[in-house]
Amino acid sequence: MNSIVTASVIETPQATAEAVVRLVDVHRHFGTTPALDGVALTVHKGEILGVIGRSGAGKSTLIRCLNGLERLDRGEIEIEGRSIVGLDEKELQPLRRRVGMIFQHFNLLASRTVEENVALPLKIAGVARTERLRRAHELLELVGLAGKAKAYPSSLSGGQKQRVGIARALAARPALLLSDEATSALDPETTRSILALLKDINRKLGLTIILITHEMEVVRSIADRVAVIDAGRIVEEGQVWSVFADPKAPITRSLLSGSRPQLPEHIAARLSPTSGEEAILSIDMAGLAAQGAVFADLSAALPQSFRLVHGGIDHIQNQPVARFFIAVPMRDPALKDKVLQFLKARSARVEVLGYDTDHV
Repeated sequence: MNSIVTASVIETPQATAEAVVRLVDVHRHFGTTPALDGVALTVHKGEILGVIGRSGAGKSTLIRCLNGLERLDRGEIEIEGRSIVGLDEKELQPLRRRVGMIFQHFNLLASRTVEENVALPLKIAGVARTERLRRAHELLELVGLAGKAKAYPSSLSGGQKQRVGIARALAARPALLLSDEATSALDPETTRSILALLKDINRKLGLTIILITHEMEVVRSIADRVAVIDAGRIVEEGQVWSVFADPKAPITRSLLSGSRPQLPEHIAARLSPTSGEEAILSIDMAGLAAQGAVFADLSAALPQSFRLVHGGIDHIQNQPVARFFIAVPMRDPALKDKVLQFLKARSARVEVLGYDTDHV
């Protein structure tokens, strides 16, 4: 049986700021299937929240509820302190102007120029042509497309189309920007440029952003916090670096498997759950614990007590996040417990993964 020793990971206090979005016990069913099952979230002004989960987890339903396209079965959603539950279409219109939306497949009108696409929300709102074109040009400069105002979408690359989509979403000066898998149709280089643009916009405008994605790298790149959704429930939530350092829910660990060091497969394949020549331990550390000379100290305190198998140190939100795998010889049955207690005392999360039966 696996043995887990946990210790607290350093947390940065949540900044106190006014809530732009508040969800309380949100439920939405399709037939007997719960798409959202008691979701509770608060997103503060100027924050970037990543909402991540597998396909079918409830991400798209959540975002459709936030912009009023889906009605709740039960619960409460507030945008800037105003409940949107029960509002009719006419009452929702001014609220929707406070919520910008970026789509996966851009949703640009092929028959309109770039500047006309960006200005479209203002035209619908009845803004005079001169003012809406002035605003469109201002936003095209912000997103790096000042020279494309008269172009048509068909002449643009995918990244340029998404920049137009971002400019259009900002046209009405929203308080909240929703991004629905906005980079999943883009190549990695273009994705990085779009994420950098969103972070820059967040910084310059103080805009609150909710990113819906299935890609942990998107969350890691720009989000302040992450909420993990599974089967319509928020199963884990916290600062990005903290969740990466110590993922608690099984779905979070699975989603992070491509972003964190993993035990090499040839070693994992030969592990026994009960006995072997070496105990294989995974060690997760973050913050000050990850900066210390933990292995040098361990080696000095318990000579020849381990060998390093795999792992490394990363930096997320300017915080060091470390994951290592070590092998502890089983010639002395008490040695494993001594190593576990030593690491626990240094704020590490330690798990005994199994016992290597074939170490040479």
